[in-house]
Amino acid sequence: MILTNREREVFELLVQDRTTKEIAQQLFISEKTVRNHISNVMQKLNVKGRSQAVVELIRLGELSI
Repeated sequence: MILTNREREVFELLVQDRTTKEIAQQLFISEKTVRNHISNVMQKLNVKGRSQAVVELIRLGELSI
């Protein structure tokens, strides 16, 4: 598994079309923390952008929609 539990939670909400603010509220973390998790995942995957990260995570079997 390449994602931490929290990163997975963030991306599972992201694929449900949630905004950064909605994700932050649901997980009881700040919007900045949400953005940090997204940035960390994009770095791990060496991709630019959230949508590319989602596509790659699905391809790798790390995320389902």
